[in-house]
Amino acid sequence: MDLLENRKKAYLLLEDGTVYEGVSIGTEGTTIGEVVFTTGMTAYEETLTDPSYYGQIITQTFPLIGNYGVNFEDVESEWVYAKGYIVRECCEHPNNFRCNHTLDWFLKKQNVIGIAHIDTRALTRRIREQGVMNGAITTDEVFTKKDILLEQIRNFSIRDAVKNVTISGPKVYHCENPRFRVALYDFGYKRNIRRSLLNRQCEVTILPARMPVAQVKEMGFDGIMLSNGPGDPAEAVDIIENLKGLPALGIPVFGICLGHQLLALAHGGKTAKLKYGHRGANQPVIDLETGRTYVTSQNHGYEVLGNTLPTGEVTHLNANDQSCEGVRYGEDMFTVQFHPEACGGPTDTSFLFDRFVNRMQCRKEGC
Repeated sequence: MDLLENRKKAYLLLEDGTVYEGVSIGTEGTTIGEVVFTTGMTAYEETLTDPSYYGQIITQTFPLIGNYGVNFEDVESEWVYAKGYIVRECCEHPNNFRCNHTLDWFLKKQNVIGIAHIDTRALTRRIREQGVMNGAITTDEVFTKKDILLEQIRNFSIRDAVKNVTISGPKVYHCENPRFRVALYDFGYKRNIRRSLLNRQCEVTILPARMPVAQVKEMGFDGIMLSNGPGDPAEAVDIIENLKGLPALGIPVFGICLGHQLLALAHGGKTAKLKYGHRGANQPVIDLETGRTYVTSQNHGYEVLGNTLPTGEVTHLNANDQSCEGVRYGEDMFTVQFHPEACGGPTDTSFLFDRFVNRMQCRKEGC
């Protein structure tokens, strides 16, 4: 049940001048970011704490959000890196045995400015037709200072995204009876990537995004993972240059989302911004080798242009728009645009972690 009618008014102003009036949730104030939408029906706690949303204002297309509250066990990072949050209805009285607090409480705790009671369906249609655009959520009266705020909105851009979400230094996570040691480059990683590796008896060392490959080589890992993360991949010039040294290590490499994009750029490929991105838990992906279609969880605004890759083989395509969803570079290096560790979301492609582990085993046995 939604009982927010008596809340302070809030406004969403888009860079095209459109204004949506609603009520305030979370912290009061003004925030500016890139307005995007995600189609997930659940997993709002995981969505909010996904570092890939750095600099963005998240719109939930599903109209009922917050029904099961928040529990702190499902978070994908310690912080909310999103700039704001937009929902149709925000439940103030959640009902679930794992619930610790309300979504509104969580937004306040994380200092997130949000808005509820707007027509998220109309907003989503506008973004689909015109493409993602900048916007602002404010609890101030918007109409008297609209022009000033519009100028700020139009001048906004997401900068230093990976720099602001990556770990400051290496951190090791142990497991019982480890079989492999894996380096996880943190471009804004989700915790379930780490959990997926630990569950497969991999000791995981989280590495800063710009840690030199030469230094990683000296640490003697069995494999390397490239994580998801935010921002325009082509702007991470120093990271791309560093990743060019990965093939010389001669160990398996597995990349997800931003890691997929960065490795493609390191191999001479190109990326481009999608009109409104792929965000949600229902993106169909075709495995070109088997012809099978998987339902996947995704969160990205850029794509790899598969036909620009000088080396590498495109292995997966998005069934909706035919964008590149996976690339293989020989036997030991592969990447995917979607999230096989999806939490919450479909786990249809979690076997890719097993494939990565099998490649490490094969390397150890010399096969």
